[in-house]
Amino acid sequence: MHSWPNPSIPILEGNLPALSLYDTADDSIKPVELPGDPSEDVGMYVCGITPYDSTHLGHAATYLTFDLINRYLLSSGQSVHYVQNITDVDDPLFERAERDGVDWKELGNSQTDLFRSDMEQLSVIPPRDYIGAIESIDEVVELVNRLLEKGAAYQLSGDEYPDVYADYTFTEQFGYESRYDESTMNELFAERGGDPERAGKRHPLDALLWRAHREGEPQWDAPFGAGRPGWHVECSAIALNRLGTPFAIQGGGSDLRFPHHEFSAAHAEAATGCSRMAHHYVHAGMIGLEGTKMSKSLGNLVFVHKLVEEGTDPSAIRLGVFASHYRADRDWSAEILREANERLELWRKAFNSLDDNEESAADLEAAGADSSERLVSELRACLAQDLDTPGALQVMDTWAHAVIAGKERAVASKINDALFALLGVRLAR
Repeated sequence: MHSWPNPSIPILEGNLPALSLYDTADDSIKPVELPGDPSEDVGMYVCGITPYDSTHLGHAATYLTFDLINRYLLSSGQSVHYVQNITDVDDPLFERAERDGVDWKELGNSQTDLFRSDMEQLSVIPPRDYIGAIESIDEVVELVNRLLEKGAAYQLSGDEYPDVYADYTFTEQFGYESRYDESTMNELFAERGGDPERAGKRHPLDALLWRAHREGEPQWDAPFGAGRPGWHVECSAIALNRLGTPFAIQGGGSDLRFPHHEFSAAHAEAATGCSRMAHHYVHAGMIGLEGTKMSKSLGNLVFVHKLVEEGTDPSAIRLGVFASHYRADRDWSAEILREANERLELWRKAFNSLDDNEESAADLEAAGADSSERLVSELRACLAQDLDTPGALQVMDTWAHAVIAGKERAVASKINDALFALLGVRLAR
């Protein structure tokens, strides 16, 4: 599946502080493990959308979070192998298509196209591998086979629908990623797509690997019977076949902490024998609107494409999201957007006052008056500490005010490159 155009990320000079991120599994902020050679890949897998509705700010905030990580590494010359799936066959997609009287594939394709457009508008760096669930069917079948052979999975017998389930007790470390107790797991499993009451399962928490064919549903052939993939195993198969284990970062929204990321890891670990699928499990907080949780059921979603259609600069959307820390459950409001627009105009006013001809740049550098290197260093220092975007925005605010007051000078092109490389914000228009 094709992704979207790749914006060119400038390589920035200067020392790169080690990037540290909060890891849900270890409940601590720790350095991201990087290879000794920057030409070797850092593996990052971020769970994609189920394409049954437009991209709202909750989606955008998640992908902007991992875009910051990608930019931080790429702008230093570090190679990143970024993988993202798209769940283009799943119950929510079928239900929405039936409600709207449209073909589920057409609905999925249209919403995927809109997602690509939104990501391009927001200057999000696309994944190297953008893989649909339908594309990965053969990989899922192979992984389910491996789990069955190892005794990590089982097929229901004596049932009209011989579904295949993973035995969650197979890996001793199950539960390490989310760190939830059993009662919390049971509650969230039932709320988030699990089927604890399914007759014939060994344990209520066992997750579906392969759903046997039901009338009216799409199906693919498999040695264990025609059907379609479960949700979690899709990500396990895609990640294993492109990144291997362990890879550096598994990411997504905080609502994926359990059950999705717990089971994705468990399936991969059961199949390979590794003790940990990823070194870091990183989760972005949820977005609310005017103090209320943003959700489809409440109908209070803010859509990226509508904001842009109304004239909102995509860079202002980024700044509005970055005004709060990525791990926090945070709000979106007209006031936040107003402040983001004002901040963007402040930065552009400062930027537009800078010189950018070769003679001026040489004079600034000779006099040691070019503040761009220091600015890049301060921005990197903020982002290196678990993506402290509020701190980074304050650094830029202080610098912009100083430039306007005539207390700072810099080469315009260097500032433009730095802001786009690190924050994805475009100053030049």
